[in-house]
Amino acid sequence: MILTLIALPSIALLLFLSQELLNSYYSRIITLIGIYGIMAVSLTLVNGISGVFSLGHAGFIAVGAYTSALLTLSPEQKEMTFLIEKLVWPLNSIQIPFFWATIIAGLVAAVFAFLIGWPSLRLTGDYFAIATLGFSEIIRIFALNLNSITNGALGLKALPDHTNVWWAWGWLLVTVATVLSLAYSSFGRALRAIREDRVAAQAMGINVFKHQLTAFVLGGFFAGISGSLYGHWLSTIDPRTNTFGILLTFNVLIMIVLGGLGSITGAIIGGALFAFLSEWLRFLEGPMNILGFKIMGISGMRMLVFSGLFVIIMIFWPRGLMGRSEFSWDGLVSVFKRRYKR
Repeated sequence: MILTLIALPSIALLLFLSQELLNSYYSRIITLIGIYGIMAVSLTLVNGISGVFSLGHAGFIAVGAYTSALLTLSPEQKEMTFLIEKLVWPLNSIQIPFFWATIIAGLVAAVFAFLIGWPSLRLTGDYFAIATLGFSEIIRIFALNLNSITNGALGLKALPDHTNVWWAWGWLLVTVATVLSLAYSSFGRALRAIREDRVAAQAMGINVFKHQLTAFVLGGFFAGISGSLYGHWLSTIDPRTNTFGILLTFNVLIMIVLGGLGSITGAIIGGALFAFLSEWLRFLEGPMNILGFKIMGISGMRMLVFSGLFVIIMIFWPRGLMGRSEFSWDGLVSVFKRRYKR
């Protein structure tokens, strides 16, 4: 407990220094680590702790991004942005602070998660995964065609630059605290029982559908929060790209598998590694000079590397870095003790 109380202000000090001393590029990467951490932890609650395999996470992130953007853009910006059809009332005349827009984004994403989870969670296994993938694609198609709400294929541009280190890591702290408290409550123990043996959990009197739906909706809420932060980090939402498509769900899956499926600590580590590698591997998509030979970069090469990494981890290291374990000071001390004895 004492070490935790020391660690929290230390992390806050490091974040302050990164915001003040590092250039904007590195500061944005640190912010992205926080956003990816929220995405990964929220999906860990669904895929890792409750034991259902969802492929619709990107849909909730997109809902959160659109909702927050429509609430933070000024009426004048909306007037200039919506060229094909005018934005519907009352969205065309509303502008609220970023904090409340983010909360509402999470709530709207949670409503979508409930509407999707209510029919889909009656399915199991691969059928549920396919159903959530289908609903995610439906959300993307609606975003491409609802000109009076999402501005269609033109998307939303020039979003206010609200997302910074403090917003991202502050919401990450809220997300981790909420999911951890749930994971180690009676609700979380029921979820783990369902994950291990659905039939046995049901025989013990656990309402499987209610517990999984609650976890799915809560995961959707925090996915919407991350979508709000991510949209304002990017400062644009373009449905023609795969920024909020199935590729994003695939990326978040890599994070939680890399860190350890079922580990909240592992999800954060996986998000941090993914954010770092996604920036470091950019050189693969640009011109390279190797041993005097000039090689043109290949667009999308980073994703090929990530795909290969995902396959290798699934084959040779299926438990990831943390498995289902969580970080603890006692565990860290025991590691150092073992190394010292050697």
